Amino acid sequence: MDLSIIIVNYKTYDLTVNVINSILNSECTYSYDIFVVDNNSLDGSLEKLIDRFKDYENIKFIPSDINGGFAYGNNLAIRKSDADYILLLNSDTVVESDTLENSLNYIKNHDNIGALGVQVNLPDGTLDKACKRSFPNPTNSFLRLFHIPVKNSKLNDYNLDNMDDNGIYEIDCLTGAFMLIDKNALNEVGLLDEEFFMYGEDIDLCFRIKKGGYKIVYYGESKITHFKGSSSKKQKTKLIYEFYRAMYIFYRKNLSKQYFFLVNILVYIGIAILLILKLFINIFKSN
Repeated sequence: MDLSIIIVNYKTYDLTVNVINSILNSECTYSYDIFVVDNNSLDGSLEKLIDRFKDYENIKFIPSDINGGFAYGNNLAIRKSDADYILLLNSDTVVESDTLENSLNYIKNHDNIGALGVQVNLPDGTLDKACKRSFPNPTNSFLRLFHIPVKNSKLNDYNLDNMDDNGIYEIDCLTGAFMLIDKNALNEVGLLDEEFFMYGEDIDLCFRIKKGGYKIVYYGESKITHFKGSSSKKQKTKLIYEFYRAMYIFYRKNLSKQYFFLVNILVYIGIAILLILKLFINIFKSN
């Protein structure tokens, strides 16, 4: 098997149907299977998905007894896959007809690529900047948070805005919305870290892949659409908490040993303050 595509469903029946249909309608000559992991939705979506796609032998369903999070759900399928490549694909995405074919062609024909991502666009056509990033650090995170303009791109490089959206080049970090991974690299560096519930597990995996000596490639010639929720809407407290908890986990795990302990304390305090502010602001947002 060339490719296993993994989609985690949690109460997203309509979105999951859309992304599966976009895969089935793709012009892909490679062999692939689709694993749909249901994170204990308990809303009937799993049953409806099984019935809807019951005639497709290459679509496999994995029910989970718990909602262990995004990393946990993906790992359930990764362990069952015997494919050469793994594609982590969000349920709220749609792939273009040539995206799978072109992405696999590129990663198969270039040496030492551990993971590859494509151009991820929002429904309005603008770039989802999470698809090409540098690893976060205290400097670039501070500049990004306070929108401080700095001409030195090496300092203010969080989102790589100076790089061509349609280009092909090595970067640090991809988004888990679309991450094509060499299974050999994954076997070497380990699966997704399940300490992350959601958010941050993609950055952590990219960090370990690069540390393992592999390349992370942004392949801007292929595209997907990512139907993210509107930032103006009220968010669930759980999601806000997990976003900032992921910041803490990533920094503690991967960066804290590089900095003096006072810097670490300031970073942890800053994350806590941001969490409190975000929760407070969220109170006043409309549903």
